[in-house]
Amino acid sequence: MRVNRILLSSSLIVVALVVQVTVLARLHLPGAVPDLLLLTVLGLALVYGHVGGALVGFFAGLLADLAPPADHAAGRYALVLCVIGYLAGLVKPETGQVKSASGPMAVVVAAALGSTLLYAGVGALVGDTAARHVGLGSLLFTAALYDLLLAPFVVPGVMALARRADYDPLADTSSTKAGDISSGWLAGGTGLRIGGQRGNGLRARAARARVARAGRIKGVKRL
Repeated sequence: MRVNRILLSSSLIVVALVVQVTVLARLHLPGAVPDLLLLTVLGLALVYGHVGGALVGFFAGLLADLAPPADHAAGRYALVLCVIGYLAGLVKPETGQVKSASGPMAVVVAAALGSTLLYAGVGALVGDTAARHVGLGSLLFTAALYDLLLAPFVVPGVMALARRADYDPLADTSSTKAGDISSGWLAGGTGLRIGGQRGNGLRARAARARVARAGRIKGVKRL
C-alpha cells in the first residue's frame, strides 16, 4: 500500500475505534452496537479494492481485538473484518465514483449481517456462546439497522478522503506539461520544418524576382 493510504487508513481506524469504544459502546442500545469500525473499513475497501480492503480490515480488527475492553480471543474480529474488507473491495466501482447510494447501502447491510454471522460462527468454534443468549435474530436485525442509519454519515466521507489521498497532482501536472510540450512541438514544428519553411520562402521570393525581371525585360523590348 502507498504511504498516504497507510497514514490515512491508520488515522481513520484509530479515530473510529476511539469513538466506538468511548461513545457508541456506552449508548446501551438494545441488541447490537453500531459498528463504526466496520463502516470505516467498508468505505476504504470501496476505494482501495479487495487487497487493500483485506489489509485494512485485518489491522483494524486486530487493533479492536487488542484494545480494551475486548473480552474475546485476539484475532477473532481481525478475521471477520479481513473477510468483509476483501468481499467489499470486490464490488469497488471501476471508475472510483459511486453513481447512486443504493449500491453502498446494500454493501453496508450485507456487511453488517455477514460480520455478525461470521463473528458468532467463529465464537461458536472457540466456545463463545454469548450470541445464543442474546439472540442471533435480534443481533442481525439491530446490527443491520444501526449500521444502515449510521452509514450515510460515515461511508461517503471516508470514500471522499480516500480518493483525495490517492489523487496525485504531480501525475496530472506532468501529463499536462507533456501535452503542452507536445502541442508546442506540433504547433511550432521542428527545426527541420522551420528550415523547410524558410527554404520555401526563399524560393517564392526568387520566383517573384524572376517574374518581375521578365516583366521589365518585356517592357524594354516593347519600347
